[in-house]
Amino acid sequence: MLPIGLLNLNKPSGMTSRRAVDVVQRLARPAKAGHAGTLDPLASGVLVVCVGAATRLIEYVQRMPKRYRGTFLLGRSSTTEDIEGDVVELASPPIPTQDQICEAARQFVGRILQRPPAFSALKVGGRRAYDLARAGRAPELAPRPIDVFSIEVITYDYPELILDVACGSGTYIRSLGRDLGESLGTAAVMSALVRTAIGGFHIEEAVEPGQLDAAHWLERLESPLRAVEQLPRVQLSADEAKRIRNGQAIDAERIGDLVDFVRQVENRSCVEMAAVDPDGQLAAILTRLDSGQWRAARNF
Repeated sequence: MLPIGLLNLNKPSGMTSRRAVDVVQRLARPAKAGHAGTLDPLASGVLVVCVGAATRLIEYVQRMPKRYRGTFLLGRSSTTEDIEGDVVELASPPIPTQDQICEAARQFVGRILQRPPAFSALKVGGRRAYDLARAGRAPELAPRPIDVFSIEVITYDYPELILDVACGSGTYIRSLGRDLGESLGTAAVMSALVRTAIGGFHIEEAVEPGQLDAAHWLERLESPLRAVEQLPRVQLSADEAKRIRNGQAIDAERIGDLVDFVRQVENRSCVEMAAVDPDGQLAAILTRLDSGQWRAARNF
């Protein structure tokens, strides 16, 4: 039986996300492995790797809120918005107080528009933005809506500023530092970044790729249900689980547990839920049909 589940990795700085996944892939073969949210080589911290059929759950992990600890140097700018690029010190930049920084940070909390960095993996006309930027044709990327839940100053000793940021998917922390610096009349480059959490996956419980070995790595594999903690959940009977696995729809009107569940979610326009079999394992992701029935969008 092929392994299935999620690994909470603590990716070290200097390692690409792809290389971290390759460590797991070698152990999991012939099962597939893929990560849910790239960390740049400069960054470290939580990288959730999905194994086997759980690779079909990557998008659910990507939707989870994230938490970062970002370190920035004020009074400096860079084409890459971090110290990986050519860093230029500003001449006589203003030195903001911590109170000014906290006040300025408030405008970046909530649903905001953020211009992604030119050196990013976003595609422009079929090409990666960073490829265009390296060729001297840095694209001007359109601002995108992102969610920032909180920004907290951890320490400040000019020029170094360390922030704790809780945010949604698609947020570029180095661009947040860039915009915060500009709002203070100066500039900022990111010098370090640690992703401390993705949803319920925390860095304190993460394992470094180098600590995984063939004899014990499966002990670190967590249930696929961890990927869908944000979805409503319903318990299926053995007969219901069989019907779902055979591609049949469930009629909510004649299944008591599901009837109660549907009543709870009707006003929330729920279109997906996690279905658990009698053994407590993830059986499927169910999607709601126009008829009111539920059918598997993904089977496990």
